[in-house]
Amino acid sequence: MWRGLYTAATGMITEARRTDVIANNLANAATTGYKKDISVHHEFENMLIKRMYDDNISGGVPLNKGLLDTDSGDVTKFKGFKVDQNTGVTIGELGLGDYIAEIAVDYSQGAFESTGNTFDLAIAGEGFFAIQTPQGIRYTRNGAFFKNQDGVLQDIRGYNLLDTRGNQITIPQGTADSSITISGDGSIYTNGEENPLAQIQVVRFDNRLAIQKQGDNLFAPVNNAQPEPATGEIVQGMLEKSNVEIVREMVELIHNHRLYEANAKAVTTQDTMLDNSVNQIGRLS
Repeated sequence: MWRGLYTAATGMITEARRTDVIANNLANAATTGYKKDISVHHEFENMLIKRMYDDNISGGVPLNKGLLDTDSGDVTKFKGFKVDQNTGVTIGELGLGDYIAEIAVDYSQGAFESTGNTFDLAIAGEGFFAIQTPQGIRYTRNGAFFKNQDGVLQDIRGYNLLDTRGNQITIPQGTADSSITISGDGSIYTNGEENPLAQIQVVRFDNRLAIQKQGDNLFAPVNNAQPEPATGEIVQGMLEKSNVEIVREMVELIHNHRLYEANAKAVTTQDTMLDNSVNQIGRLS
């Protein structure tokens, strides 16, 4: 009964964490460039159930020599049962619950939304924009940029968009936004100019675990992981929407709630059984 109690409790903990993940996805359903999280479940290793009193079997009848096997001096031997993987007859397995091994990120493409704004950018395919923050260079799929009073391209937090050389991108004063063209490789042109003003940096990582979320829709490199040029193309005048599907997340939330309730009822049942065992079965008439 104790094992069942703990197994049900691990299920409740797992579903509670999974609910947090789903709630965070729903909260960011309207966040530009947001990539949803997925909770990855793993089961604890099942435990083999062995039948006691089967240490020595002759003709199917266990040969018990008393409470302790004093002949061998083995203190782990009790009523013919020995603490050994090869002792006893295996009659089945006992599940010990599950746990969330990882909160993985789904990098699938989100739908595009047309804005018509010159500096609204979306990446078709793989890749991230490089942003200069006080904590260092960070990466994002949120391409909502604007030109500040000095002509520097920034995001809504005031972080500078970087070019392929790692420098901020400055649009010359007096340049009309309507004259700016940004090509698929990130090159920024003005009308009548053959040479680009700058080229926006779009990078990728060869390992999905090389970056992790740090909040504010930004990704931070892990263990000094180095980016490489990405193959994604920049689309001007578009923004990538979140890849969260609200209906699917709501269905998952309802399913998760039912699993949590089932585990909670299992805990209650186990508690009732323990109460009866202590207060009813063991009571002397």
